[in-house]
Amino acid sequence: MQQDRCAMKIGTDGVLLGAWTTVNPNSYSILDIGAGTGVISLMLAQRSSAENIEAIELDGDAFEQCTENFENSPWGDRLFCFHAGFDEFVDEYTEEEPEESELYHVIVSNPPFHIEEVASGDNARDTARQNTSLPFNELVEGVSKLLTKDGSFNTIIPFKEETNFLTLAEKFGLFPKRITRVKGNPSNEIKRSLLEFTFSKAKISINELVIEKERHQYTNAYKKLTKDFYLKM
Repeated sequence: MQQDRCAMKIGTDGVLLGAWTTVNPNSYSILDIGAGTGVISLMLAQRSSAENIEAIELDGDAFEQCTENFENSPWGDRLFCFHAGFDEFVDEYTEEEPEESELYHVIVSNPPFHIEEVASGDNARDTARQNTSLPFNELVEGVSKLLTKDGSFNTIIPFKEETNFLTLAEKFGLFPKRITRVKGNPSNEIKRSLLEFTFSKAKISINELVIEKERHQYTNAYKKLTKDFYLKM
């Protein structure tokens, strides 16, 4: 995996989402919104037999690097990246109402998560981190138009945004199926929420994941979830 031209490097959030997202033999078509390096798409290609895995990336440098990472992978024939904004992609895709078979069975997104203005001095990185570049309402509305009726939408967001995000999703007919709340270590506060949504209301499975027992000492649960993707753990 190359990432030198991507504003947002491969991080724990992306690895968690790629490992946690539900894929099954019926997951024939997958969409990754805001692909960055392409790591989540690549993880889902490794984990599934999906014939069609598509990604969207707005930043030009990240798009080029994502495409190269796809082409250099063992699954290059199943992966494709679009250079587009999500709103543009949704408008084009839904200009003529798509058939159910043309929609995506699994949609994933590790979205920008800083609601407040951030300024690191790196404009590309700031844009990638601020949710003004992909507001949550735009993300959820778009997903509701692109997801099959029995499909799933998987994302990772700050825990402090969980309640608002669940409320927003319900407005577009999406209901939580699984929630995993993530801590860095046992004494930390919950920092992230992994969320899986479907169009069907069901009993929600809720659990908690702790990443490290102490610095660089990973918990068994984290190792079990991610072991297939790290060369060293």
